[in-house]
Amino acid sequence: MAVPSDKFFRILDALADVTRAEGSDYSSFSVRGKRFGYYWPRTQTVGLKQTLSEQRALVSERPDVFEEQFTAGGFGWVVVYLSGVKLDELTELVYEAWRLSAPDELVEAVPDPARKRRR
Repeated sequence: MAVPSDKFFRILDALADVTRAEGSDYSSFSVRGKRFGYYWPRTQTVGLKQTLSEQRALVSERPDVFEEQFTAGGFGWVVVYLSGVKLDELTELVYEAWRLSAPDELVEAVPDPARKRRR
């Protein structure tokens, strides 16, 4: 069930215009200057932008995998423990975080990975 960090980075590589910035303890990810995610190698966790309702749902359903990070600007950020999440679920969460920050023309150009799997 665990997702290794290299697979997390492959998910990011499939998205358009992702910029990675290195901090002393983490990496952050933005699309056209808008932050949508973080990665902490020491804890093998990812922070992702979500809607407030999705943040609440994830944390309440599986608090062993998700925890509330913070809320800002009408969005809820969640910490995801890579050891407890499935690859397809993480792919959808990363895409959603990216989609919430990306301009419409990029979203239209990059297919939703969940829709691709349903075909």
